[in-house]
Parts: sequence; C-alpha cells; structure tokens
Amino acid sequence: MSDILIHNGTILTGYTKLESSCLLISNGEIADVFGEKRFRQKTFSPQTRIFNADGAYITPGLIDTHIHGFGGFGADDLSPDSILSMSEELADYGVTGFCPTVYTDETDSMIAATEACVEAIGLEKGAKILGINLEGPFVSPKRIGAQKTSAAKEVDIKLMEKLIKAGSGHVICMTVAPELKNMRDIALYAVKNGITLLAGHTDATYENMVEGMQAGILHSTHFFNAMSNLHHRNPGAVGAIMIHPEMACEIIADGHHVHPDIVKLLLRDKPVSKVVLVTDALKPTMQKTGKYTANKEEVYLREGLFYKKSDNVIAGSTLTMLSGIKNLVTWGIHIENAVQMASSNPARIYHFHNRGSLVPGSIADITIFNDKFEMQSTIIGGELLRNSLIEEKHSS
Repeated sequence: MSDILIHNGTILTGYTKLESSCLLISNGEIADVFGEKRFRQKTFSPQTRIFNADGAYITPGLIDTHIHGFGGFGADDLSPDSILSMSEELADYGVTGFCPTVYTDETDSMIAATEACVEAIGLEKGAKILGINLEGPFVSPKRIGAQKTSAAKEVDIKLMEKLIKAGSGHVICMTVAPELKNMRDIALYAVKNGITLLAGHTDATYENMVEGMQAGILHSTHFFNAMSNLHHRNPGAVGAIMIHPEMACEIIADGHHVHPDIVKLLLRDKPVSKVVLVTDALKPTMQKTGKYTANKEEVYLREGLFYKKSDNVIAGSTLTMLSGIKNLVTWGIHIENAVQMASSNPARIYHFHNRGSLVPGSIADITIFNDKFEMQSTIIGGELLRNSLIEEKHSS
C-alpha cells in the first residue's frame, strides 16, 4: 500500500480546525499532520501519492451508529450479502464505519438479523461494521414509533442472553425503556458485557430516567422522538436528558424529526461532546429502483421522510451523514462541531479504538468534501476507495 499525502486542505481533526494543512498516510494509519509551509519544504518518496485537496475539508471518516438500511439493502433482509451491499453503498457517501441496526421484531427475526450482521463482519468492501445496534426489544408499546408494537417485550434476561449470544461479541448497544420492571437486571448485564444502553422508545418519568442513569443508562436514542416529553411537573425523558450533562443523545438532523432551533437549543445546553449525529436511515434511502420497503412493510416517501403505507406513521429518515452535517452548518453550528458529532463523539462513546480523529497513530479512515458538501474522497484503512481529487506529480 503506497503512502498517501493530501495537501492544501482544511483539516477537521474531530476536535479542532486546521487551515491550509496536510495529512500523511502510511501503512493504513495517520502518520503525520502538518502545515502547507512544511509540505513545500519537504521531499517525499517517489512512491508517495500526492493529492491536492484544493481547499476541501479533510475530516475523520463519518460513523453512523444508528442505521437500518441504505441503497435498497438493510438489516431486515436477514442476509449478510445485504449488509455487505450497505457497506459498499455507504462508502460513496463518506461513511467509513457503521452499526447495522436491528428493529424491534419477533425474536427469531431479531436473532437472524443479528447473525447476518456477524457473518458480514470482516468481509466489507466499503464502510466497516463497527458493531451491531439492537433497537429493542425491551421498549414501551406506548412510544413504539415505527417499531412493531406486538414485538415489544417485557424485561427477560434469558432473551437478552440469546440476543447477545447471536451477536458473538459484536452487539455494542441496545435501546431500552428505563421504566420497564426489572430493567436494572438488563442494565447490570449490559455493564458486565460492555454494552451501551440507550434510553429510547420510552414513556419514562423523570424519576425512571434518573434511576436508569444510576444503573448506567447514559445514552439516548433519536433524542426527542419516541420518548416522554418535557413537562414542567414531570420533565420526562426529554427533560432528564437535557438536565443531566452526563447523558449523551443521538440527533437526526434532517430538519423534520427535530426542528433546527431545538437542535440549537440542545447544543446551547448540552456539551457538544455528548451529541451524536445519526441518520436512522431506512433500507430505501438512496435506493435507485424498486418498491420501497422497511422492516417488511411498504413505505412511501414524502418531503424527505418515509411513512408506513399501512397507517401513515413516520417510519424514518432519508438522511445521509454528510447531508446531516450540511444541515447542522446551515443552521449555524460550527463545522468542526458538526463533524465532531459525526465522528469523534460516536468513536469515543462506543470505544472504537483509534477511530474518529485525525491524529498520528489513528486508523486512516478519512472523508473529504468541498465547501458545497460534495464528496471528494473516501479513504478506509488507508485505502483510497472513492476519489475525485487531482493527483500531482512530484520529484524525489
């Protein structure tokens, strides 16, 4: 694998912004980050491939930790080939790592979907599978959203063990309703097994949420959506997440699931390090042909959202990670913060070792896009997978 040098770009490390900077990749890792002046003074090996970013943003690879499907492929297909097709499609949109997300469904289907994800791990030709996300089944029927009401389960530690066993050590997170009876058993099991629990699809009172936090439920699924609302006498799930700085939260920044000004309000109160951009994208997102289905139900597209044909309930978003970043910036959020929400924050919260930042020693997962938020390049593990940057000749 040749070394790669990218210069004349704005590097967003995942935490800070470096104007007119360069990035050197060697052996699949970030070897160095330095200024343009040093680039002009330094001589590189003839084997080093040099690319001019022409002022584009060079960022950590985008990480989508909550995504059901993409490009006509999804976890609900119960097929490793479908997960692998997701991997290839996502790389075209700057995603270098993702967590295929399993719907709340009947137990056999959830196990089959989880096992399909496991079979795909290590065979990816695009975005890497960084873990498996289980959205349920221990959730509230009162806040079921687009999940299957009939599949919502009471706490069952043996069922939890079955699901985790199906994941062969790759289940990294699960959405739960903190108010369910015996939820503490699930929380303690998750802590012992290194699984992050997210409060979501929940009708929890404020007190339920605080009890959940005490047991280690410190993240939350698609904040504001499918959870008990803020009320001045009962702050509910929304209030608890806003009030307690230790709570992290996902945000779907499509402008539909959450009003842009509410996102700005959240970031005024919540540390940016605790906010994770996700798409919650469904199987038909960026699908080119064919019937739109999600979780075995037909859906239709209207004004940027998918709706279930059966009851017109919102089923999910058509968001991509890059369009989410673009939206956040359009709403007045600094681009370095938007990129942090899409890369270093999920990497830190889910313990993705050496991912999510552009510092020496990190895995060279990189996304490059211009100031119009158009994709320029996707690099995964130091391999140039998608590229429209101009390669320059140089002398040794």
